[in-house]
Amino acid sequence: MKNILETLSFKVSGKGMYEITSDVSNWVTQHILENGHLNLFIQHTSASLTIMENASPDVLEDINSFFLKLVPENSSLYKHGYEGDDDMPAHIKYMLTQTSLTIPVSKGKMILGTWQGIYLFEHRYQAKERRITLSFIGN
Repeated sequence: MKNILETLSFKVSGKGMYEITSDVSNWVTQHILENGHLNLFIQHTSASLTIMENASPDVLEDINSFFLKLVPENSSLYKHGYEGDDDMPAHIKYMLTQTSLTIPVSKGKMILGTWQGIYLFEHRYQAKERRITLSFIGN
């Protein structure tokens, strides 16, 4: 039985969706993981994780546009805004999305659908470094 826990850092240049599928896949290969469950957990409250279509960039653009409409970046709507107009909206987007993902691993590969990719969904405009903890239970 393998139990592995490690944190990876990702640099982002601001708001948007950043595909991290290959980074995570390389981690699985590097640790020679065969069968089990991989969990990803983001250690922030203004960025999140998602599994999304990775075939068309239009999907990512539409999702970003949708969230701008769903959660307006208007500081007059919120009390909290210590770090700018996108501060509280980023926390709301984080709450509406996912903080962790669990992905099955079989025969050394993550089980993702044909068009599925793993994304770090950044909700802030500033460039940042984000930490995601990967944990694996299996063999």
